[in-house]
Amino acid sequence: MKLVPPGRLIDVGGHRLHITTAGAGGPPVICDAALAGTSVSWTLTTPGIARFARVCCYDRAGLGWSDAGPMPRTAGRCADELRELLERAGVPGPYLLVGHSYGGLIVQIFAARFPADTAGLVLVDPAHPEDWIHPAPKEQALIDRGVRLCRQGSVAARVGIARAVSWLVTAGALAPAWTVVKFATGGRLTERDEGILTPIWKLPEDARRPLMHFWTRRKFFDALGSHIESISTSAAETLAARENGFGDLPLATISSTDPGEHRLRQQEALARLSTRGQHIVAPQSSHWIPLDEPQLVVSIVETMHASMTSRVHTRPA
Repeated sequence: MKLVPPGRLIDVGGHRLHITTAGAGGPPVICDAALAGTSVSWTLTTPGIARFARVCCYDRAGLGWSDAGPMPRTAGRCADELRELLERAGVPGPYLLVGHSYGGLIVQIFAARFPADTAGLVLVDPAHPEDWIHPAPKEQALIDRGVRLCRQGSVAARVGIARAVSWLVTAGALAPAWTVVKFATGGRLTERDEGILTPIWKLPEDARRPLMHFWTRRKFFDALGSHIESISTSAAETLAARENGFGDLPLATISSTDPGEHRLRQQEALARLSTRGQHIVAPQSSHWIPLDEPQLVVSIVETMHASMTSRVHTRPA
């Protein structure tokens, strides 16, 4: 069954990207999801943000309701497509950019490439490019595994196996679903691989159905596989983009609970890229902070947004 997109499909030059908007008031808040995430990943945060600002969520090419896009799917390509999407969708800047995980790479590149269109950055447990520029054996094994599983998923989608798994999960038959998945992947997919996907049970029931539909599509696996395979290129693009820092751009980066000393040092260094940077540790969150503590994300965005609005109102004529 084809699901009707809740937002608009905007042509960005040969393929269409899906964008939803809610609320009113500038600067617009633009949300970019995690690696396999979509606009649905922001379901719990957008109502709160829409109380005080126009909030836009979109699906990267190949994900969600968006068309498949040109390859490879690097973070830099995604940043350029996002800029084109916002212009063609009639969403004027500057923007307060909110990026979760992989989306954090994209919004940092956007801020560097389009500084006049960027009002602030909120990075929600962002990926750190220094971990992926020259992957250690452990990280390279994760990349190789992700690419391999996505290729298998693409084949499964083409022959209908992915749709069968989706139906079983929707029906609540989790054990049979895992049996089919393990058979289709030669036993190589384990429950730990669920971490790459939005934790479906943390979403309201009406938001789960689209996700199960997305995860049966070949374009999803092809796009996700390309994101993973090109992660070192995306990391290099991000490091180049922030080489000179972000000046006095308002910047907040949020860590999951108990991230460890290495990640804390990375997050503190990221906050120091702006003279107005700050680092917040979420008190009760996994990596999926927008689902575990959505109100924390809303509060940080609201505080930053209010300071921007205040500066505009107090600026001399």
